[in-house]
Amino acid sequence: MYYSNGNYEAFARPVKPEGVDKKSAYLAGSGLASLAAACFLVRDGQMKGEHIHILEELSLPGGACDGIKDAQKGFIIRGGREMEDHFECLWDLFRSIPSLEVENASVLDEFYWLNKKDPNYSLMRVTENRGQDAHTDNKFALSDKAAMEIMQLFFTKDKDLYDKKINDVFTEEFFKSNFWLYWRTMFAFEDWHSALEMKLYIQRFIHHIGGLPDLSALKFTKYNQYESLILPMVKYLEAQGVQFQYDTKVTNVIFDITPEKKAARKIMMIHNGREECIDLLDDDLVFVTNGSCTENSSLGDDDHAPVFNDTPGGCWELWKNIAAQDLSFGNPDKFCSETDKTTWESATVTTLDDRIPAYIRKVCKRDPFSGKVVTGGIVTCKDSSWLMSYTLNRQPHFKEQPKDQLVVWVYGLFTDVPGDYVKKPMRECTGREITEEWLYHLGVPVEEIPDMAANSARCIPCMMPYITAFFMPRTAGDRPKVVPDGCVNFAFIGQFSDTVRDTVFTTEYSVRTAMEAVYTLLDVDRGVPEVYGSCYDIRTLLDATSKMLDGKKAIEMKVPWIMKLVEKKALRKISGTVIEELLKEYNVI
Repeated sequence: MYYSNGNYEAFARPVKPEGVDKKSAYLAGSGLASLAAACFLVRDGQMKGEHIHILEELSLPGGACDGIKDAQKGFIIRGGREMEDHFECLWDLFRSIPSLEVENASVLDEFYWLNKKDPNYSLMRVTENRGQDAHTDNKFALSDKAAMEIMQLFFTKDKDLYDKKINDVFTEEFFKSNFWLYWRTMFAFEDWHSALEMKLYIQRFIHHIGGLPDLSALKFTKYNQYESLILPMVKYLEAQGVQFQYDTKVTNVIFDITPEKKAARKIMMIHNGREECIDLLDDDLVFVTNGSCTENSSLGDDDHAPVFNDTPGGCWELWKNIAAQDLSFGNPDKFCSETDKTTWESATVTTLDDRIPAYIRKVCKRDPFSGKVVTGGIVTCKDSSWLMSYTLNRQPHFKEQPKDQLVVWVYGLFTDVPGDYVKKPMRECTGREITEEWLYHLGVPVEEIPDMAANSARCIPCMMPYITAFFMPRTAGDRPKVVPDGCVNFAFIGQFSDTVRDTVFTTEYSVRTAMEAVYTLLDVDRGVPEVYGSCYDIRTLLDATSKMLDGKKAIEMKVPWIMKLVEKKALRKISGTVIEELLKEYNVI
C-alpha cells in the first residue's frame, strides 16, 4: 500500500489483484468502516460479492451512522456527521456508489450538487441570555500568548505529545478565547483530552480556520447519515451479492502467531444465541472494527432518563480478547476505562406544532421549513451550564418526516452539573426536562416552557458512555496499526485503528482505514489518496495565521525585542521580492 495525490492516480482503475478469486473476506461489524471495506473489496479488489461476509451484532447496519424512526419513540439521531471537500478517501468511495435519490448519479454527485446550490453557513453561531446573539462576530479573540500557544502546538512532534492533555499545553488565556469555544463545541473536546489529537485536528483542518466561526467550512447530506450514506452502500453491496448476517456477535479472533507472521485462524461468534466458529486460512481475510464510540448507548423518552451503562460491551470485549494475544494489537483499556471522561449526552427533539419553530426562526434567521440550510451547524448556548448546543440540518431530516414537523439534535458537553432552568444534571433528566432546558435557552417565556415541552415536542435522550473515547491521551501503540506488523490476513479498521496524519471522529477516518486495509491485504496496485496536505502549503498557513489573529498582522504581535530586531532585518532582505508580495497578500505584513 502506498499514498498518492493528483488526478493520475485518482481516476485510474487498478488491475485485478492476483489470486483474489480464491479469497474470501469476513468483516466484524457493519458500520461505515466495514461497509467501506466491503465496497473497496468489490470495486478495487474485484472480489466476488458472494465471497464477502458482513457479521453484525444488531439487526440493522450502520454502526454509529444511524438515523431511525422507532415505532414507539419516534425519530432518533444519536449524532450527526460534518464533512468537507478534502475527505479524499470518502469522496473516492462515494463517486462509485449510486444515489438512491437522483437517477444516473452517484452519492457524490448528489452531495456535490446539493452543497453547491445550498452552501452551509451559520447566521448565529453562539447565543447567550436566552437566545440572544452573543456577538462573537466571527472573531477568535485570541491573545498574542494564546495564538503563540496554538502555533507552538502546531509545530510540536507527535512523540512529544504522547499521553499529554490539552490543559498541559495551553494556559487560561487560550481557554477564555472564542477559538476554544468554537473548537470544543464543534469537535467535543474537553480540557483533559489528548493534546496530540488536538494538534492533528489543527494540522488536518488548517485550511478551514477561516470557516470555523461561521461553520462555512462544513458540508452536510440531504437527510440523516443513515439514509444518505449507509443505505446507498448497503444497496450497492447487496446488488453485488455481498452476504449480510445479522444478530451475530463476534467475540474473538484466534491467531497463530510465530516470529515470521501473525495469521487469523478462527472467528468466534454468537449467532442467534448459539456459539459458532469459522475456521480460517491465509486466503480468508478478516477486518475488525475495534472499539466503538456508541457502544452501550441507551435511550430514554419524555418520561424517563436514559440509563448509564458503562460495562465494556461487545466491541470493546472483542478488542480486549484480540489484544490479549499480542502487544501489536493495541491497548483498549487506554480508551474505555474512564467513562467519566469520555461521555456526553445527546437528544432528538421533534416539534409537533407551530409554537417552537417561531423561536427557532428568530435564532437561525431562516425559515426552518424551506428545505434549505437552517442553523448551518450547531448553535452553542455560551452561558449554558451544560454547555448545550443544538442544530437543525435541512428539513425534513428523515424521508418519513411529516412536513409540519422539525427534527432538532441537541447535545450537552457537561452532563454532570445542574441545568439553568432544570436544576438537575443532564444525565438525570427525562426527555421532557431536556426539552425544557433547551426551550429556556431558546428564549421561550418561562411561564410557557412546561406546557410547550409537554405538548409541542417529543424528546428522546441518548446517553453515550464512550462517545469521545478516541480523544483520550495516548502513546505509540495504544491504537494498533491498520495492518499490524506481521499480519497476513487481518486488519483493524475504524476510529481506533491507527493511520498517519488523519483525524478520528470523522467519516473520512473510517473510510481511509478501510481503504488502507483492503489495499494492503489484497496488494491493490493503486495509491490511497494521502491526507490533504494543507499544513504544508505556505499560502494556507499564512491565511490561517491572519484569520486566527482576527485580521491583525503577524508583525504586530508582541514578541521579545531580539525577535523584533531579527524581524526588521528579514523584512529588509525580502523587500521587493515575491516573498514580500506573498506576505502582503495574506496580511502578514
